[in-house]
Amino acid sequence: MDPLANEKLPIRLRRDNLTDLPATVRSMDYELSDLKPGIVHIGLGNFHRAHQAWFIHQLMQQGQANDWAIIGAGLRSYDTEMREKLLRQNCLTTLIKLDPKGLSAEVIGPMIDYLPIEEGNAALIRKMTDPAIRIVSLTVTEGGYFLDANTGAFNTDHEDIRHDAGNPDQPRTAFGAIVAALGQRRADGLKPFTALSCDNLQGNGAILRNCVVGLARMSDPDLANWIDLNGAFPNSMVDCIVPATTEQVISQCRALGIDDRAPVSHENFRQWVIEDDFCAGRPPLEQVGVTLTDDVHTYETMKLRILNGGHQLLANVGEILNVPTISDCMQDPDIVAFFGKVQAEEILPHVKAVPGTTPKGYHELVAGRFANTAILDSTRRVAFDGSARHPGFLLPSLRDALSSGSSISGLALAEAFWCRMCAGVREDGSEIAPNDPQWDDLKKTALASQANPVLWIEQSQFYGDLGRDTHFAEAFASWLTGIWHHGSRVAIADYTAQDSKPH
Repeated sequence: MDPLANEKLPIRLRRDNLTDLPATVRSMDYELSDLKPGIVHIGLGNFHRAHQAWFIHQLMQQGQANDWAIIGAGLRSYDTEMREKLLRQNCLTTLIKLDPKGLSAEVIGPMIDYLPIEEGNAALIRKMTDPAIRIVSLTVTEGGYFLDANTGAFNTDHEDIRHDAGNPDQPRTAFGAIVAALGQRRADGLKPFTALSCDNLQGNGAILRNCVVGLARMSDPDLANWIDLNGAFPNSMVDCIVPATTEQVISQCRALGIDDRAPVSHENFRQWVIEDDFCAGRPPLEQVGVTLTDDVHTYETMKLRILNGGHQLLANVGEILNVPTISDCMQDPDIVAFFGKVQAEEILPHVKAVPGTTPKGYHELVAGRFANTAILDSTRRVAFDGSARHPGFLLPSLRDALSSGSSISGLALAEAFWCRMCAGVREDGSEIAPNDPQWDDLKKTALASQANPVLWIEQSQFYGDLGRDTHFAEAFASWLTGIWHHGSRVAIADYTAQDSKPH
């Protein structure tokens, strides 16, 4: 039995039960009644609670940032269930640290409310208009920024964006709600808040600025100019592996003595790098390990290409071969050999060092984190939304490799694995359930590509002009044909036996 297991009935997580928590669980040193809001966070999921909220919690543990408490917000109907769970436990969260040596837990409380989920987002707009709110942060996923796949520009033709431009008081999107709130703040003579993206996008702050200012310009050019001149949209890089909450995680939490209906598990690693560009003040985040820098871009590139790109290398073939978790993939000799060779020969050469580590050192750190057997991070979760993740995490490395004339064989194989996965059936015959917002179209194209491989990379909404590159097209077609005829393990063996040669 785990020495931390509590033989008594678990304590229901609520504000009035905090003093009854097991002695093995670390709780807050601050009074929840002393907290005042300063941040609204849109897209409040597991990652935010394990990462950004934890950093604010750390400041509060030091007696600081009591006026930077977090108000949660969501925009989709599926956020309602999470809101209800968190409100029932006073927005407290149990964080379970996943360590092969044993589990440990802490309870954090920097979040003090969760706004209603409603059509038109009136409550969200009203709260962001409050002068006490000085930061609005977002985790709305890489695919949530309405970007044109070919140009990377803000897509003003999207149905939801056109709706928000024509109905600015009843927005559907986070960006429409932000524009509406900033418009009201301007009318009230208030400063804008800082809008802080915490999503895995290169230049996420600049992208967020383009979304907000671009949407405002569609209905109110003067407001757009005011936001662009006075607002702040710092770039940032976030890093922490946070698996989905399963019944097993809830059971682990109960074994630790806490009845939490929405606990969060996470690895023992966090990194947050932010451009120090805030227009309405900020918490002293540097005091709890956050890196404030003018060069977020280099950190972003290292993390997105090595860690996030590495996740896609593992998860797609892991799904095809029915390997359930990322740590299981790292124990599979074939998969880990593929992962290591692509990283060493086709990703790391196009990544610059950052203060404190080299690309090779960061890869070694990431490989160790991925191999943590206490983290039951499913290949399915990591493979989700490949239509946003491949363009953001792997294709930039492919473009750099093509431009420099270096090897692309492994990256072409990675794209072939994505295509094969989207066919919807594993090599053992089991079904791969829909796992992408565009799954139906992806599956149709993947199946058609069995006979005509280049159909997959002709999807310009993901690949842009890459499908017209003869070298990439030939490598991709060869790998995909081989996978269908001989299987993924044979393809990996053929790849790992190759010498690294420029094209």
